Amino acid sequence: MIDRLPPLVARIIREHRRILTMLGVGLLVNVLAYGFGVYPLSQRVANVEQRNASARRTLDAARKDHGAATGTLAGKDRATTELSTFYTSVLPRDLASARRLTHLRIAQLAREHGLKYARATSEPAPPERNSTLTRLKTDVSLTGSYGEIRRFIHALETAPEFVVIDNVQLAEGRDEGNGVQLTLAMSTFFRAVGQP
Repeated sequence: MIDRLPPLVARIIREHRRILTMLGVGLLVNVLAYGFGVYPLSQRVANVEQRNASARRTLDAARKDHGAATGTLAGKDRATTELSTFYTSVLPRDLASARRLTHLRIAQLAREHGLKYARATSEPAPPERNSTLTRLKTDVSLTGSYGEIRRFIHALETAPEFVVIDNVQLAEGRDEGNGVQLTLAMSTFFRAVGQP
């Protein structure tokens, strides 16, 4: 086999056979060490890095979910606190307070805006199913100029008391010079007796 090689190469191989054999054996050992040792270890390291990256992504997702859950819990607590404040500070406490709001406070607002307070009627509506609130419906009749009525409605809507305007009806006054007659249907709510 050596005889088929060019004469110079064949001579070098014969003279340095021992060194070339040791280099060949060393190369074979290196290839075997790489194939059975280094390459499988590099694959394991790559797998460990992939698992670490996957674990980091899972941890980030878990932290994000935890943050969202914490935010939801904080939002629920804040909503509960605000609802409690609404029930205790904004809504009338009982039927008597609701009537004072819809009769006395409305009469005061009408007087402040130059309106003539004609009459007011109110009645509690039957409580709705699964509701802790009772609705007090009130109808009020007032008379005055269109500008006074506009300012009155604006003052009523921006007042701190909780009143919902259900319907507004305007009509000309019955007598000459009476201005505009306002019939206002409104509601307020209060906690039903015995409700938490």
